[in-house]
Amino acid sequence: MRIQTPLARARGFGSAKDGTHHWWWQRLTALLLVPLSLWFVASIWWLVIGGAGYAAFADWLSGPVAAILMILFIGATFYHLQLGVQTVIEDYVHHKLIKWTLLIKLTLASLVFGLASVYAVVVVALRG
Repeated sequence: MRIQTPLARARGFGSAKDGTHHWWWQRLTALLLVPLSLWFVASIWWLVIGGAGYAAFADWLSGPVAAILMILFIGATFYHLQLGVQTVIEDYVHHKLIKWTLLIKLTLASLVFGLASVYAVVVVALRG
């Protein structure tokens, strides 16, 4: 027989403090990615159909609207990816050390690849 109360037994198993924040950001990025993905696919399709090379692509990306939308697309994509994979890791990896190692690697990889992608857009947009 346990002397602890149900609340004392439940402590340490996590809380619902951060779950709604995570859920809302995942849904918000998903909604943001719908029009951005359609814009991205339509833009690339238009460039490919037109037989555009690197110069035409750089000219297209050097426009302020295309560059800003591309940076938004990249940011939303990597943040949405990070939130989704984080959920999978938290739900299915039960060893604490492995879980925290994977979460740290995921966060760093999302940040590094996202910043590298934004840097590439800025370089192409400014240099042509």
